[in-house]
Amino acid sequence: YLFALLVSTLGRQMISEQKVECMQCHKTKELLKALAATVGPTGLLASDALVSRATSVWNPKPMAALALIRPKSTAEVSAVLRLCHQASQDVVIVGGGTGPVAGAEPSSESIAISLERMNRIEDIDPVNASCVVQAGTCLQNVQEAVAAYQLLFPLDLGARGSCTIGGNIATNAGGINVLRYGSMRGLVLGLEAVLPDGTVISSMGRLLKNNAGFDLKQLFIGTEGTLGVVTRAVLRLFPKQSARQTAMIAFSSFEQVADFLQLAKLKLGATLSAFEAMWQSYIEEQLRFYQRRSPFMDRHAFYVLIETEGADEELNKLALNETLELALGKGIIADAVVAKSDQERQRLWDLREDLEPFVRNKPFFGYDVGVPIGDMPAYVGIVEANLRHRWPNSVCHTMGHIADGNLHFFIQPGDVDAFKVDCDEDVYGPLKQFGGTISAEHGIGFEKRSWLLRNRSAEEVALMRSLKKALDPKGILNRGCVFE
Repeated sequence: YLFALLVSTLGRQMISEQKVECMQCHKTKELLKALAATVGPTGLLASDALVSRATSVWNPKPMAALALIRPKSTAEVSAVLRLCHQASQDVVIVGGGTGPVAGAEPSSESIAISLERMNRIEDIDPVNASCVVQAGTCLQNVQEAVAAYQLLFPLDLGARGSCTIGGNIATNAGGINVLRYGSMRGLVLGLEAVLPDGTVISSMGRLLKNNAGFDLKQLFIGTEGTLGVVTRAVLRLFPKQSARQTAMIAFSSFEQVADFLQLAKLKLGATLSAFEAMWQSYIEEQLRFYQRRSPFMDRHAFYVLIETEGADEELNKLALNETLELALGKGIIADAVVAKSDQERQRLWDLREDLEPFVRNKPFFGYDVGVPIGDMPAYVGIVEANLRHRWPNSVCHTMGHIADGNLHFFIQPGDVDAFKVDCDEDVYGPLKQFGGTISAEHGIGFEKRSWLLRNRSAEEVALMRSLKKALDPKGILNRGCVFE
């Protein structure tokens, strides 16, 4: 009797679960049908059509999603989110796929939204030094379009040919020109975003100064698509400087690198736009991989790629040469080479931007952290010692935009059984003692969320959760990104 009762109970439970599953399947089919009607036949790619799409640059696996929705207007984004909100359907916003923290990777149970069809530059205004662009526009396309007006959009990073403006905004992208122009947060004059329930928030102001109430656009800059979907933006532009000087400088100690940074700021002033530091192993791995000759006769402990931009070529060249001569006379620098052509400049920048030598062999682990400049030598030394203790054959390649306190590690553990969680402990663990951050420019995503409470206070994270709850009460947008 007991056995029969158990079988009967289990049978009823299985039937109930099957009914629930069937109902859910029906709801999903109805939702997909409604989404297809909203964006049209070319606006929805079914799950089986995504096998040719990589999840991201860092994750080559085919994208997994119930469907990829490709709206072509803010109105369509609004309608799509309204439908998903009503169905309590999880949504993930995907951009150019260049983010390294798995912050925009959909699952087989989520709807993916790409703004790739919203890629127009709507307006360029030379008088107000601004442009209006749709969020799916590629960064490089914006740079090239405004250059025709002798204007500059200064955000610049190695992924410029793939990343999108919406993704740049969502992650508060930094890049190589933060020293002079700041990060994305300071380059957005206004934006338009859609809340998870479909409400459109349009704050498309073009003013540099506007203190009329809360600055709502900041809710969507650097929040990794968890509070709303940015659809359009007003970007701040600057005069394009015709005179540019590029040099690579060699140092025997990090203290000299820091001294030269202060000297360069003092002597070059506002013309100093980039200051990229590379440790010895970083440069030598680049040279070895591509079988290239070093720009210098001797080996050095540190290298810095410096760039200045100004209106007068002769004055710009003179200022850089005088700065280098002064630093050489003071014994701050060991050697320097100045690019004499665009081709030479590009070869120098290739040594900084080409990541192929560091990511070709698996496993490799990449990091983006922030540390005060004066603490960098001690912090990097601890990280390297931690890694050698864990994996004796490991190599840590270090470089960074150090003028803004940003370091990047490319770590090759030399052990096929190495786990990133162990490497995280070695890299993130020492940050607290230096007042550092686990993310300087790429965000938290899914990869770093377990470390958030070790980097921010419980009160700060609680306020973040409150904002998320207020704007996305059902938690459908990029669920699990930043915090669970």
